[in-house]
Amino acid sequence: MPLKIGDKAPDFSLYSSEKKHVSLSDFKGKNVLLLFFPLAFTSTCTKEFCGIRDRVYNFDGLNTEVLAISVDSPQTLAKWKELEKYDFTMLSDFNKIVSMEYDSLYDVFGNMKMHGVSKRSAFLVDNQGIIQYAEVLDNASEIPDMDAIKARIKELELV
Repeated sequence: MPLKIGDKAPDFSLYSSEKKHVSLSDFKGKNVLLLFFPLAFTSTCTKEFCGIRDRVYNFDGLNTEVLAISVDSPQTLAKWKELEKYDFTMLSDFNKIVSMEYDSLYDVFGNMKMHGVSKRSAFLVDNQGIIQYAEVLDNASEIPDMDAIKARIKELELV
């Protein structure tokens, strides 16, 4: 069953591109933007995350941690992060457990008919662990609505 606004976000622990365990619960007291994405080094993923890196979407000063999650290996994510100079946490869901929990996994992806690739998705988890925004995209060439996400973060800051 898909997760929705108001649900408790499932906690998880994954390895980062630096091969360290990172858990959602590590960020208690902060908003967390979970951005699932299909595959490192692909054009739409690069566009999305360069936008985060270059502050195109400008989450600065909004007390929000960005966690990017894919089924790529930690080593692949580390190389991509190094090449693109990303300054946020990248997590490997190589075993696809978290992508399944967040209903963000394609049955079949792309022309090569790959199985078990993360769907491009965005979940905003507030400082109490509650989902405040949820968007799961079937079309991997689309990017989540960053303006809507930012507006929701600003609303949370007023509470």
